[in-house]
Amino acid sequence: MTDQQAPEPKLDIRIIPVTPLQQNTSLIWHRETMEGVFVDPGGEIDRLMAAADQFGVKIVAVWLTHGHLDHAGAATAVKERTGCPIIGPHKDDQWLLDDIEAQGAKYGIADGKNVMPDRYLEEGDTLTLGTETFGVTHCPGHTPGHVVIYHQPGQLAFVGDVLFRGSIGRTDFPKGNHQQLIDSIVQNLWPLGDGMRFVPGHGPMSTFGQERKDNPFVADAVLG
Repeated sequence: MTDQQAPEPKLDIRIIPVTPLQQNTSLIWHRETMEGVFVDPGGEIDRLMAAADQFGVKIVAVWLTHGHLDHAGAATAVKERTGCPIIGPHKDDQWLLDDIEAQGAKYGIADGKNVMPDRYLEEGDTLTLGTETFGVTHCPGHTPGHVVIYHQPGQLAFVGDVLFRGSIGRTDFPKGNHQQLIDSIVQNLWPLGDGMRFVPGHGPMSTFGQERKDNPFVADAVLG
């Protein structure tokens, strides 16, 4: 019997916290093509592009989980610099994308620009990066047009502000809905598997299994 080595991962990722709100922007790239995407570029465009240059990554798309300023504020700037398309979120968050500049003035984040995506995302859509395919699930509650983007082979999800280590997204913003958020997590995220690691919009990574075990809002023992 011979030992079989696991295949070398084809994707690399770096998490870059940006803006005073310390939002996790993810830079993901395919090792063979060196093409990459920014997930939720919230701000600090120069810092983000410097990171891409540092790793030799050509940015080919922006993927947005939802329309809040700290997640989408630099999306238009990335497009202006690279010519890449902006993909996502769901169309029900366009009202937020139209309000980024006004919200930036309110919160003291001056470099945010309003966003018009080249493509909205829907439940069941797929995205590609090199040879790798990512799934999309619509997870309203924090915002009505929030989506989660996940890579099943790599067991990695980008959940925006739906779920955090030990917490869940706020629902006291306009058009937030607490029960809808809980339903999105239980019905759309848990079926992806306990081993699924996730990058939240803020704070450290975790796994769905860990949150089902001890998250005070959505643990199995809490929800019954």
